[in-house]
Amino acid sequence: MSETNKTLTFAGVALLLFLLVLVTAPGTVTPDAFADRGELFFPEFTNPNDAATMEVIEFNGETASAKPFKVTFRDGRWTIPSHNDYPADGKDRLAQTAAGVISLRKEDFRSSNVADHEATGVGDPLDEALTTLQGRGKRVTLKDPSDQVLADIIIGKEVPERTGFHFVRLPAQKRVYVAKADFEISTNFGDWIEKDLLQVEKDGIDNVVIRDYSINERTGVVNQRGTLNLEKDGGTWAADQMASDEEIDSVKINELLTAVDELSIVGVRPKPAGLSRSLQRSAEGMSITEADMLSLQGKGFYFSRDGSLLSNEGELQVQTGGGVKYTLRFGEILFGSGEDVSAGSESNQDQSSGPGENRYLFVTSSFQPELFAEPKQPTNLEFQGKEQADLSDDDKANKDLFDAHEAWKKKIEEGTLKSEELNQRFAGWYYVISSESFDKLHLQRSDLVKKKTS
Repeated sequence: MSETNKTLTFAGVALLLFLLVLVTAPGTVTPDAFADRGELFFPEFTNPNDAATMEVIEFNGETASAKPFKVTFRDGRWTIPSHNDYPADGKDRLAQTAAGVISLRKEDFRSSNVADHEATGVGDPLDEALTTLQGRGKRVTLKDPSDQVLADIIIGKEVPERTGFHFVRLPAQKRVYVAKADFEISTNFGDWIEKDLLQVEKDGIDNVVIRDYSINERTGVVNQRGTLNLEKDGGTWAADQMASDEEIDSVKINELLTAVDELSIVGVRPKPAGLSRSLQRSAEGMSITEADMLSLQGKGFYFSRDGSLLSNEGELQVQTGGGVKYTLRFGEILFGSGEDVSAGSESNQDQSSGPGENRYLFVTSSFQPELFAEPKQPTNLEFQGKEQADLSDDDKANKDLFDAHEAWKKKIEEGTLKSEELNQRFAGWYYVISSESFDKLHLQRSDLVKKKTS
C-alpha cells in the first residue's frame, strides 16, 4: 500500500471514530446548554405555605409498578389518602419540603440525551412507555389548595463525590441538570403522623392493670390467666396480692411505662362504622352488623355475651393522676412489612404467615370521675362582689369552699374533655404496632413481681 493510500486510510478511520464519538456521547454540550445555569427551577413558586398537597411517586422494581404517597389538606385537616385518609401531622414537614423544592437551582447542566436518563436515575416512574425497570427517579409534585401545580420534578441519583447534589429533570423535558437537593422527601407513613399516639407522660401514670387472658378462636372460650393491679404511691410501685418478700422490679416497670409513653404505630386500618367510641354496643340505636363482627374477629377482637369487648391476647389499662384511663387491647398477628403493613391494599390482603410480625391494637380511653370526691359547696355566695377587707369569717369560709368546688369542677371538665378528644382520635382506627412494642407492653405478673433482694 502506498503512503498516500495509508494516509487516506488513517484519515478515514479517524473520521469514523470522530463521528462515533459524536453519536455515542452523553448529550451534545454547546454553550447554549449552560445558558440557564444558576436559575431557579420554579421561580414563581416562592411561598412554601402555598403548598397544600404533596405527591411523591417512587418506582417499585420488584412489582414493576409506581408507588404513590400523598399528603393533602382538605376540609380543614391534613390527611394521607393512601392510608384511608388517616390524619397527618404534615403542615411543618410539608412546608420544609416545599422550601427545599423552592430553593432548587440548575447548578450545572449534564445532558440532553434521553439515553442518559437511566444512568442518572431520572426516568419518570409514571412513564409506562419505558422498557427498563432501572434508573427511575422520585417524582415530586406540589400543588396549591386549588390543585394548581406549583412544582413538578424528578429527583434522580446522587452525583458522585458531591454530597447532597442530585441529578434532576423536569418531567416534560429531556435535559438533565445537577441540583443541590439535600432536603428530606419522606414517604414513610410514620414520619407524617402524630408520633405521640396516647399523649400520656409516664411520670403521670399512677395505676396499671394487666388483664392476662387469651381467646380460643374456634370455641370462643376465654382462658383467664390472671389480673395484676399495680398502684404507685409517691415514687414507689406495689402490686395486689404481693407477698411480704416480694417487690416490683423497678427496671421492668420503668420499661413498661416508657413503652406506653413512647408507643408508636406502624400502620392503621379503618374500624367498622357500627362501633361506638366506648366500644360498647351503640347507645344511640346504631347496630353492629354481622360484617362488622367478622371484621372485628378477623383482627382478633370479640364481643362477650354481656357486650364487653375482648381481645385475642388480653389487655393493658393505664390510668393517669388526672383520671383518664387508657385501655390497650391486643389483637391478631399481622405479617408483612412496608406499605402492606402501614396501609394494606385490596390486592394484597393481610397475610396469615410470613416474615415481619406485627400486632393489631384497639385503643380507647375513659374518664373516671369517681376518683375525685366532690367537695362541700358553700352555703351562700354573699362574699361575691365584696372587697377582701370586707369579708366576714363566714364569707371567707364560703369563699374557700367555693374555690375548692370550682377547682374540682375544672378537673372534672378537663378530664372529660381530654377523654373525649382522645376517643375522637381513636374511634375510627385499628392500629398496628410492631412485635417489639407488643413484647414490651404484653407482660405478666412474673415479669414485674420479683423476690426482694437481700
